[in-house]
Amino acid sequence: MSETETELDAAAAEAVGESPADLDGPGSELADLLAQLDAVTAERDDYLDQLQRQRAEFQNYRKRVEAERRQQVSAGVSRLVESLLPVLDGCDAAAAQGHSEVTAVGQSLMVALGKAGLERIDAVGEPFDPTQHEAVTIEQAPATPAPDEDADASDADDADSAAAAEPDDADALAHADGARQVVTAELRSGFRFGGRVLRAAMVKVRTG
Repeated sequence: MSETETELDAAAAEAVGESPADLDGPGSELADLLAQLDAVTAERDDYLDQLQRQRAEFQNYRKRVEAERRQQVSAGVSRLVESLLPVLDGCDAAAAQGHSEVTAVGQSLMVALGKAGLERIDAVGEPFDPTQHEAVTIEQAPATPAPDEDADASDADDADSAAAAEPDDADALAHADGARQVVTAELRSGFRFGGRVLRAAMVKVRTG
């Protein structure tokens, strides 16, 4: 190669290396890469947001379906238990008439239903509660005899002191009209299932 050709090649190479397009090339490629990265990042964030929303919707759907399933199961069990209450009534009636062989059957049935959530409603001796008791008959309490005018005043004072010392639990039995209502007898058992009154107890009530 001649000296002239060498000089021409060097000049060409120098000219190419200092061209504006070549000088701006790496920076332009980096800007393109950063722009692509931003676009991919934004797309990723969008997909992630959609995924999170769909996951939350699915979780809510699964919880709703599970709650509906439990409600349906509970309603089905409640209907089954309610259909067996006449059997318990028959066992109670037979036991009350002295048929002791039926007692074990009734007790076993009550234990099995109790595990499912059935419980008897307390009645006799309890304050009358219309949400749990169904009053069949209502009787007035015997009238309190008038105090003896000749009674010893000191005895009356002692009685008043004793009454003042002990709180009268019967006040808790006061009804809206001021009369006390207490269940005196249970004619048919009442039951709760899952904390809800399944059947009110059929009772006799004393007022006054």
